[in-house]
Amino acid sequence: MIVGTAGHIDHGKTSLVKALTGIDTDRLKEEKRRGITLELGFAHLTLDDGTVAGVVDVPGHERFVKAMAAGAGGVDLAVLVVASDEGVMPQTREHLDICRLLGVRAGVIALTKSDLLAELGPEWRALVEADLGALTAGTFLEGAPVVPCSSKTGEGLDALKAALTRAAGALPKRPAEGPAFLPVDRVFTIKGFGTVVTGTLLSGTVAVEDAVALLPGLPGPLRVRGVQVHGQPVPRVDAGQRAAVNVTGVEPEALHRGMVLVRSGELPETRMLDVELALLPAAEAALPRRKKLLLHLGTAQVEATVALLDVERLEPGETALAQLRLDGPVGALVGQRFILRGARALPGRGATVAGGRILSITPPRRRGGGSTVVAPLLEADPAGQVAWLLRQAGYRGLTQQELFGRSGLGPKVLTRALELLGTRGGALLVDRERRLYLSGEVFEGLQGRALALLAAFHEREPLREGLPREELRQRLSAELDSRTFQRVTQALVDGGKVELDKEVVRLKGRGRTLSLGDEAARTKLAAELSAAGLAPSTLNELAQKLLLPMPRLQELLKVMVAEGTVVRVSEELCFDAGALAGLRERLVAHLREKKEITTQAFKEMVGQSRKFVIPLSEYFDREKVTLRVGEKRVLRRG
Repeated sequence: MIVGTAGHIDHGKTSLVKALTGIDTDRLKEEKRRGITLELGFAHLTLDDGTVAGVVDVPGHERFVKAMAAGAGGVDLAVLVVASDEGVMPQTREHLDICRLLGVRAGVIALTKSDLLAELGPEWRALVEADLGALTAGTFLEGAPVVPCSSKTGEGLDALKAALTRAAGALPKRPAEGPAFLPVDRVFTIKGFGTVVTGTLLSGTVAVEDAVALLPGLPGPLRVRGVQVHGQPVPRVDAGQRAAVNVTGVEPEALHRGMVLVRSGELPETRMLDVELALLPAAEAALPRRKKLLLHLGTAQVEATVALLDVERLEPGETALAQLRLDGPVGALVGQRFILRGARALPGRGATVAGGRILSITPPRRRGGGSTVVAPLLEADPAGQVAWLLRQAGYRGLTQQELFGRSGLGPKVLTRALELLGTRGGALLVDRERRLYLSGEVFEGLQGRALALLAAFHEREPLREGLPREELRQRLSAELDSRTFQRVTQALVDGGKVELDKEVVRLKGRGRTLSLGDEAARTKLAAELSAAGLAPSTLNELAQKLLLPMPRLQELLKVMVAEGTVVRVSEELCFDAGALAGLRERLVAHLREKKEITTQAFKEMVGQSRKFVIPLSEYFDREKVTLRVGEKRVLRRG
């Protein structure tokens, strides 16, 4: 459980935390000197039921709202601090806006400096409480207890702690089964231990000896050497707790606030997010289709282009689907809340203008019709969410580990979703070793596209037996996994739609088909090669003699080679198979009798020039009929 303060500067947030916990969260010399909070402060508070809550104390000055937003990202329970003598002020409003947009679920209002109320009079108190009622109407703080308290006299502190205990007891726990996700808010070194990062674990667990990564920039794996919660070593930390994590293998200079500690390999960094976006009702104007704003996500801040999906503008108080295109990479989690701030403050409430939640962390760039693609995520159950992710992944598919990171679902929930999709044909396990899944729709589409490619091939290349398997895979997609392709072709074979012949794929009943013109040309070519014997024309000469285009001649020769009537000896020379078989018999008989043959003797046997003798001698070497020894050749054994 994380309790966070919120409220205007000098309304007593830090004093209140010290009075409740005994811990002074202003740790910087500059904070002590100026008497204001500049940075996030941390403490812990034992509630009345024994629960130990982490406490995040935030700066109240408008210049440090970026630090406030970094601290508020993991808050479960907000204490909205309002000074009795000043009432609602600009950062009171902005901090409440930020807490609402970041999904804070409950809270208590602390009316501090209550020792001044007596001299201010009952009318003033009534006015302040009326302002608070108007401020919190329609928010998670509507109807929340307003507890007058004084850090100076101690009045109301027990009542405030009791109110926090009641509010905390009604809150659900954060998801400990999801991907580990800890936005880093501090980095420092402890002598003898090395680099330590701290933050609130929003999801999952982190344990000693875990292999982790720090996104963006350090995919790891790095090792967790130790974990502390509230200053005490623990074997592991669960979602909803603040933790200090000792990480080995990295220097503190390489780390900074805004990074996210995740388990190695579970989550990718990203520059693109699909989101559900809400514009604050108090916004001065509608949000246009494209707008540059500052994104606060976890503890990170990065410039983002907000691109509305299929709407021209977003009016104040309205919600729409959008894509955030970031200037730099971040670590993000599905379901995570964020805020967007502009360069100019809204009257009386700061620069926060919008916020929302993440729907997808690794989307492509959306164009027209993007809202139709993203909209199913708004209502998707776990199985629907997994099916959507697999469809978006296309031919590449996703491993179970990738699905875990991109869905944010717990392992058991994800496994059940995959099993359910498997029975419906919505997901297909194409590689058991890697646990690689493909969308059932995508798999069906791959089969249809493969059949279309083969049909077009047969029309275009009627003289070829079929398409080489690797060529078909490349034509489908260079990204297509070989095992996925194997499953596609096997499904088509099992369905009686295609045939596999060694490394060639063809449609069932299709293959080489010769037209009457092709048959006539083949007959002329066979006669030409037969008449030439051991002195055939080159391919260029044959094309000129027979008036055939070179591609067509090449295809006819492939047909005749496959039939066994022609033998291709070199790139330029093809021989009649009968003539070559006769020469082979004579050569073998000579070698059995004489044991060897010289190049000159072989030339006399062939009865032709070196133009034919050299390619023929090399052909018989390749065919393992002869073995060259110096300037002679002998019969190979066997």
